[in-house]
Amino acid sequence: MPLVKNGRVAADTFAHLADDAEIPVEGAVLIPAVRFLADAAALSQRAAPTGVIWPNNRDLDELVPYLDKLAVVALVFPTFRDGRAYSQARLLRERYKFKGELRATGQVLRDQFVFMLRAGFDAFEVKKQADAEAFLATAKRYTVFYQPTGDGRITALHRRMQLRHSESAS
Repeated sequence: MPLVKNGRVAADTFAHLADDAEIPVEGAVLIPAVRFLADAAALSQRAAPTGVIWPNNRDLDELVPYLDKLAVVALVFPTFRDGRAYSQARLLRERYKFKGELRATGQVLRDQFVFMLRAGFDAFEVKKQADAEAFLATAKRYTVFYQPTGDGRITALHRRMQLRHSESAS
């Protein structure tokens, strides 16, 4: 499955572990939420990069104590109609200041890429290579937005205000 990360197609260095798979001592892993929470203190102390696959129907408060130890939080879109992972992404970026990789998994569709970026996602597991290439084109198409979000971009209003301020200062 192609991974789009930071505006380009990238190799996925994280192994997705099944619920019953042995957790390796070395190597980056993505662990299902139930398994992670069963031994969160030990898993968050692994020397190798650790991530968690977090379902959109699970409370983020359970994950918050471990955020500073996680390299990746993969939020799940079980269907294209279910947008709860958007809210989780914004909370992770804006309220909890999560700085690690925020990955969209599941039903990640082309027409939702820009919205996912705006919500704070920076990595996307897509089904097909064509989707990965379409994402790259879409991400470059839009550069100015009206709504403030957790992706760090300034809004169109703030751009205008900065321009006015710099013109009046000259």
